[in-house]
Amino acid sequence: MPPRLLHILSRGGLLPPPLRRRSPSPLLRRIPLAKRPGAFFLSPVRAFSGHSGMAADSLEQQRRRSVVVRETVELTEKEEQIFQRLLEVVRHFGLGTQLRVAGGWVRDKLLGKDSADIDIALDNMMGQNFCEKVNEYLESIGEKQKGIGVIQCNPDQSKHLETARMLILDTWIDFVNLRSETYAENSRIPTMEVGTAKEDAYRRDLTINSLFFNINNNSVEDLTGRGIEDLKRGLIVTPLPAKATFLDDPLRVLRAIRFAARFNFTLAEDLKEAAYDERVKSELGNKISRERIGHEIDLMMSDKHPVKAMCDIRDLGLFYAVFSLPENSSPSVFDKCDQQCVSHIEAAWNLAYSIGSPVFSSGSDPKLQDEQRRLCLYSALFTPLRNMFYLDKKSKKVPVSSYITKNSLKLKASDAETVVNVHAASEKFAELVLLLESNVDVGTLKKKLEDEYLEIPTDSVKRVFAGLILREIKDFWRVALLISVLTYPEAENAADVINKQDELRLRKEKYTRVERAITDLDLDGVWKLKPVLDGKSIMGVMQVKSGGPLIGKWQQRALKWQLAHPNGTMDECIEWMKQSQSKRQKVETST
Repeated sequence: MPPRLLHILSRGGLLPPPLRRRSPSPLLRRIPLAKRPGAFFLSPVRAFSGHSGMAADSLEQQRRRSVVVRETVELTEKEEQIFQRLLEVVRHFGLGTQLRVAGGWVRDKLLGKDSADIDIALDNMMGQNFCEKVNEYLESIGEKQKGIGVIQCNPDQSKHLETARMLILDTWIDFVNLRSETYAENSRIPTMEVGTAKEDAYRRDLTINSLFFNINNNSVEDLTGRGIEDLKRGLIVTPLPAKATFLDDPLRVLRAIRFAARFNFTLAEDLKEAAYDERVKSELGNKISRERIGHEIDLMMSDKHPVKAMCDIRDLGLFYAVFSLPENSSPSVFDKCDQQCVSHIEAAWNLAYSIGSPVFSSGSDPKLQDEQRRLCLYSALFTPLRNMFYLDKKSKKVPVSSYITKNSLKLKASDAETVVNVHAASEKFAELVLLLESNVDVGTLKKKLEDEYLEIPTDSVKRVFAGLILREIKDFWRVALLISVLTYPEAENAADVINKQDELRLRKEKYTRVERAITDLDLDGVWKLKPVLDGKSIMGVMQVKSGGPLIGKWQQRALKWQLAHPNGTMDECIEWMKQSQSKRQKVETST
């Protein structure tokens, strides 16, 4: 049994494709809604969002929008075959079971989006029991039985009820019974009971996620009475009163923000009031594990409108509950830290949008492009904190951004390392930008790069310095350059880059010039450059039998020599080593 497949949000690159309308194919069957809501229309959803700047629409424009909600659910041929097979099982055993597809699949189908996330809600039996009936039916018609995977309750992963899954016509389907739930004080883990379809709809997080598609009668069921209406209005609403919903399960605050950002929808006013409530904020920190908070934030960062999500977190006063900071940081947390952080991610988003997709170009690997985009956003968000540190339990000095990434969000250690490295490289890039953008004397930098054994030609200093930076940051060099151009020279605040088109244009032009200069120096991919001399070769030249710090120093010198002499050969590098050692020995002898 393979591991549980995660629902994958539409991520894509920085410029996601526009929504496409598909004409019904001969393989599609049109299915009427239980209650036809009429025709609805949508202005194209913007790929880039935020509450200000060139990438954003005004709130008034967003309110005037309406959303295209289809009057019918269009089944693919495979979906029709799957549903027919399930109905055959019900009829064969006389189960009388009402089969309903729940939640996100229905919402996405009505929005004209494809979805492979099919969850079946059963009204009169448990999921495992139904799967066993499916296997009995398969055996009766001479087909091979399928394995049944049972996913146990796991509240920490938002799994409050046992779920069974199996392959139906080569597609993974989840089966679970309809349920109602009640919450105890100080717990987000509900007491689950078998419920009706209406009870199940009302216990869900949002009205747009409470819709059912009834397979038995081919209809969409809107049992809260407003799921379809909220979908067409682009409104994020809870089925039950928002404050009670959030106090029961505070994670739903972040889910509401995530879905609002994902679809570029608007949070309802009563929902915003509830999210802003001090008790809800406190419960978010006390009831919810850091892993779950980090997972929701990571989904926001990986989706199409991460800036909108971060703006909502800031505006609802949730920033410090989500991105908890260490005690006794140095310097201490400054005033309006949350506003500065979100302004930086918004400025970085707008600057990246202005520059275009090359910021995250990594050959043909879309996964690496997505990873660069995600970590660029984290790096931008934490840029105002880049010079803040705290002492850990071992009295080690640790960047605050690393604490947030690893402790507050429980993301990978490699994510924290990348963010710290991007901040360090952006500072070095600031010096490189100054060198490339002006005729300043490179003498000071030349002396810093050289030592008694190595002399770098003056016209190669820029290439050596840039090459060393790129070898440290590797594929993320364009991300570090973007953060550097955004941060240095420092504007009065990041909002200057968001709101002032001239400022945005100037920083875009600077990014483009420096990127072109690095490319002209033939340094893109320099981190893949094989050293002209490895440690063993250097040991041979120096006639020593073991390595150590001395060999490490010579490896670094050889790398600088190689960057300064891109066409140099191994023999030429060896000759340089011998000559530099000989000169040094003569100097030492004469002194």
